[in-house]
Amino acid sequence: MIVTLPQFLPVDTIYSPPIVLKVLDYRPFGYKPVVGQTTVKSLNEFMCDPFAGSPETEDVAMMSNKSFHVETPNIEEDDTIDWWCKFYASSGEHDDYTDYLLQGYDTIKIYPCPLEDVPQFKGLQDFCHTFKLYRGKVYGDIEDPMVVGEFKGSFRIYPLPEDPAKPVPPPQFRQLPWSEPQICLVRVYIVRALSLQPKDRSGTCDPYIKVSLGKETIDDREHYIPNNLNPVFGKMFQLYATVPLNKDLKVSVYDYDLISQDDKIGETVIDLENRYLSRFGARCGLPRTYCISGSTQWRDQLTPIELLKNLSTMKNYALPVIRNNGQKITIGEKEFSLDDFEPRKLPYNFPGPPEERLALHILRLQNLVPEHVETRTLFNSTQPGIEQGKLQMWIDIFPKKLGLPGPPFNITPRGPVRYVLRCIIWNTSDVVLQETNLMGERMSDIYIKGWMVGLEEQKQNTDVHYRSLDGEGNFNWRFIFQFEYLTVERVLVINKKNYIWSLDETEMKMPPKLILQLWDNDKVSFDDYLGYLEINLNAFRCPTKWADNCTLEKFFKLEDSSSDSLQKMISLFKQKSIKGWWPCVTHEEGKPYLTGKLELTLELLTEREAEERPAGKGRDEPNMNPRLEPPNKLFVAVHQIPQEEKVRREREREAIWSRKASSLVVEGGVGGCSARREQKGRSSFHAAAYFGVDSSWPRACLYVCVYMCACMRVPEMQASRGGKTESRVCGWNIPEKARPNSRKKKPPLCSMPDSRR
Repeated sequence: MIVTLPQFLPVDTIYSPPIVLKVLDYRPFGYKPVVGQTTVKSLNEFMCDPFAGSPETEDVAMMSNKSFHVETPNIEEDDTIDWWCKFYASSGEHDDYTDYLLQGYDTIKIYPCPLEDVPQFKGLQDFCHTFKLYRGKVYGDIEDPMVVGEFKGSFRIYPLPEDPAKPVPPPQFRQLPWSEPQICLVRVYIVRALSLQPKDRSGTCDPYIKVSLGKETIDDREHYIPNNLNPVFGKMFQLYATVPLNKDLKVSVYDYDLISQDDKIGETVIDLENRYLSRFGARCGLPRTYCISGSTQWRDQLTPIELLKNLSTMKNYALPVIRNNGQKITIGEKEFSLDDFEPRKLPYNFPGPPEERLALHILRLQNLVPEHVETRTLFNSTQPGIEQGKLQMWIDIFPKKLGLPGPPFNITPRGPVRYVLRCIIWNTSDVVLQETNLMGERMSDIYIKGWMVGLEEQKQNTDVHYRSLDGEGNFNWRFIFQFEYLTVERVLVINKKNYIWSLDETEMKMPPKLILQLWDNDKVSFDDYLGYLEINLNAFRCPTKWADNCTLEKFFKLEDSSSDSLQKMISLFKQKSIKGWWPCVTHEEGKPYLTGKLELTLELLTEREAEERPAGKGRDEPNMNPRLEPPNKLFVAVHQIPQEEKVRREREREAIWSRKASSLVVEGGVGGCSARREQKGRSSFHAAAYFGVDSSWPRACLYVCVYMCACMRVPEMQASRGGKTESRVCGWNIPEKARPNSRKKKPPLCSMPDSRR
């Protein structure tokens, strides 16, 4: 309804009287009480020049009534590209979507505030303003009057000619929308909530969504998210509403309680009428590209060409003219070319006709609402004015008269994918030597621990490489870790119960990090920690091929090193398998120090691939893919005596004790030499050791010979083979050349004090 009121007003608007709006209730017998009223004090924003041109008023009714439906071809789309990739690439929360942006995929606008608070959209009140109506009286100590309703309308104030004979200025309100109520399909997309107010004693809440529009309410209580203050909902709700009769959309977040009544965390209210009437096209945001398939499929009821024609008519522009098979569009004297907007080929399989794509690019130049996600603040009436959290969402409004809309977006969060990480530890090098042996030499008994961050219950250890004198160790040991990985967010998903009595598991998200630690094994005291290696499977430095090239300068940005020396960053989720050397470090005063190097093979498989290529932990069966053999490491020869031999020797020892022999000589090992000393009667205990390597053997061996003399004697067993006499004790043969030269100085023997003889 348009009302024209000629009034005499001062030229200077500061002296203009306010406009008072009253809403009256017509009752029987002529009684007209005031339901509510408001005062418009400032008239500056309503002043206009009637001859400046047609005002930019939206004509939402001036649209084609035909249905818009495009047959979607059966095209295979990339499964890794979905709406969530677009969302996270646009938000900038993750740095791992650089490839997505470089390939030219679409992004969306994420507003940190409600759409009506974005300055360029003028509160979505460009066509009609919203004035709150208040009661005429204030009762008691109430400072703020009660809001009883809203008045929606607008004003145009312009001067009339002083000469009555001159023509009256043209009307300022033209091309008005439909005056009758419109049935609309409303799609509400709830993305996620941020920083919700906790409602449980544990400091968390179990949120779920409730949507209300008029008399229709959708309660999603069954799909509550347990123990989460930042839940990812990924829900879409569809409701039908009659605008403007049912214009207030209420989105509430509740806390699920098993026994007591659910608590309201907060709610937000959206005015659908303002979005429906706004000239900025807030009904449905404009995407960057026009596609009829995939995650960027066109969802509006009208094609870009139809929207462009309506916009040209509304602004009194010439209608667009399509030329060169849709490669160029002319509006008045201005020409637009598709090559100016799409200099390269689009990454999508079917981007749509060229004239539609070009029309969409022209529409995006008109300051219209783009495809977006808005962040709305949640409030609770029990704590007025206090923020209860935020809700990221957006809505689409489709009038029923315009036909069927396009398919909705699928914003269902992707479930985690189960992966298997196989880490094969081959060798170590340059490990710090923590202990000192009897000969005064530095050594370490090396072993390695490994686990995934957040999955400490899967912690695994290698076997121990004993007596490493040069920091080298051989393991050939396989770690296997199973985890669930959320591809979109690039994090591990871990579901655990906080307590035994907890009803639901709590979902935790961790970065996919592999932790490996070097340890020195001690038999008596606690094991000594040597260093660690942390590998983020999403982004880590490429390992070196050789151990000598594995330096800190290639893996850490040090003060005295340049960034050019750093290894490039790679992702195991793309590389799938890699082998090389990594440094283990320890930090002192914030600086890394090298404590060892690890030769690893990292292989990432899906659950199905792991079943097709089985492998066991360590060297257990099934020992394959690849098969791990026990390492050929230097060893101390310790002979495993069979049970029958133990019984025989025990009987022989008893016989010797019965004869009270005067001396005992024991030679242990597979080679080497030492001095021995026999003594009649009671003799002191003597021990010495000799280390050597027999290079003529098929593999290098470490010979240890230990000679002990005690107050008993076992006849030295001798075996003649090829005319050469060899000492044989405990089943080990000592080669002739490994024996000591009697003319050389014998190693000293340690004697016990006479008091202990």
